[in-house]
Amino acid sequence: MELRHLRYFATVAETCHFGRAAERLHIAQPALSHAIRQLEDELGVALLARTTRQVSVTPAGEFFLAEARHVLAAVDAGVRGVRRIGEGKLGLVRIGFTGTAAFSHLPHLARALAQRVPQVELEVRADLLTAEQCELLRAGTLGIGVLRPPVTGDDIAFRVIEAEPLILAVPADHRLAVEPVVAMSDLRAEPLVTYTGRNSVVHEAVARSCREAGFTPRRQHEAPGTAPLLALVAGGLGIGVVPASARSLPLAGVVFRDVAGAASVELALAWHRETRSPLVSTVLAALEDVFPSTRPPSEVSR
Repeated sequence: MELRHLRYFATVAETCHFGRAAERLHIAQPALSHAIRQLEDELGVALLARTTRQVSVTPAGEFFLAEARHVLAAVDAGVRGVRRIGEGKLGLVRIGFTGTAAFSHLPHLARALAQRVPQVELEVRADLLTAEQCELLRAGTLGIGVLRPPVTGDDIAFRVIEAEPLILAVPADHRLAVEPVVAMSDLRAEPLVTYTGRNSVVHEAVARSCREAGFTPRRQHEAPGTAPLLALVAGGLGIGVVPASARSLPLAGVVFRDVAGAASVELALAWHRETRSPLVSTVLAALEDVFPSTRPPSEVSR
């Protein structure tokens, strides 16, 4: 039994006319009659009752028609799904986020994809440092990364979407909390709560800002991420220099202030340069106008 036999039979059963069915199927009527006979011979039962004037569906044919429709509908759905996957419009894409980017950028990203490619599902992994995301992109565990350059390895392509300033997080009762803008040099004598990871781009940017302001930071405590860092600041154990997206994590007892002389950290969309995934390409294209590049085209990694 072939799939075409099911389509032929369903069309004849729905029209109850071999001539009209043959026209709809774009085949010759004798070939259609022969195919239906083959199907009935294989099943060992008459599906259609034929007279010189009319064609009707037998009880066995009524049952088989319902089953054939289920099979054909499933096949058609499978064909549509496969084509949409091939077009990058259906499937699951895994996206990694660094630090507070999940809070500041994930809502906008998710809403944009829901509007542009509604059949694409997201699986999110948060709090991943850049080096870890690069390894996961190479392994195929992630399709896209939202990370902070520089990336490790020439096989990772990226597009910078934001240059994010560093800001100050201080306890609400701290002397600097009343200042609208704080100079980096004002932090010289302050105990800092810093990021644990020495591979952290933010950690390096904070250290560089301190050096450029003429002092070595006094590291009082360390935290594995922005949320615990802010909790330590709220507890009065020091101050923190964090990306501006940390404002997305309001915490009682913490005040954010702009810092003059602090560095900025970039945020980028990243992917494996050799990816052949239509889904990843579609998602990146859908995000092109949502998160435009902040660098001139000649400076964007391709």
